[in-house]
Amino acid sequence: MGGARRPLRLAPSLLSADFADLASAIREAETGGADAFHLDVMDGHFVPNISFGPALVKAVRARTRLPLDIHLMISEPLRYLSAFRSAGGDTLVFHAEASNDPSEVVRAAHDLGAEVGIAVRPATPLERVDPVLDRVDQLLVMSVEPGFSGQAFIPSVLPKVMAARRQLDQRNPGADLSIDGGITVATAVPAARAGATFFVCGNSVYGQGAVVDNLRALRSALAQGSSRAVP
Repeated sequence: MGGARRPLRLAPSLLSADFADLASAIREAETGGADAFHLDVMDGHFVPNISFGPALVKAVRARTRLPLDIHLMISEPLRYLSAFRSAGGDTLVFHAEASNDPSEVVRAAHDLGAEVGIAVRPATPLERVDPVLDRVDQLLVMSVEPGFSGQAFIPSVLPKVMAARRQLDQRNPGADLSIDGGITVATAVPAARAGATFFVCGNSVYGQGAVVDNLRALRSALAQGSSRAVP
């Protein structure tokens, strides 16, 4: 990859939106300055919940030009890359724990013309992503256990985010360092300070209050945290 560190970006998670009126949820987030949308794909096997499939991604794609960040919390990511890319996914993020050959997944996603990310659960060591760290477009550090929205941020992941930042700066500075789970106005500050650049935010955007105001507050928190970012 290479290149300069990416700017800080906010990606509202549509898992937290009103499924009966996704068009409005998308429009409000765009008005509020969202940089991308995050879609959680869950298969009931890798994680216990079941959520979006390619049809939903296609419907979202028809309603926005913003990038779609597809989080594949599924057991066979390689098998479904093409379907989610065809549906409109721009970044395909798979879990290190779900693939015995992450290099093959990275190669296949790039062959489809997509950006590719690799994710790790809170307890998974960063060593699991080492073989592909210099070839991914995003490294996602989960700050909750994957599978359900609304969980509280796990502060003990912050040292891992800092370690990931150092490794990316050395090997792949142009890749996003994403964080997902419990991102609020309060937790966005230390996450940005630790070096994250891509922030998945669900209930803090769609839970209460106006989406535009929520995104504005989150943006301010990112600026506050990044101004004190560790080197």
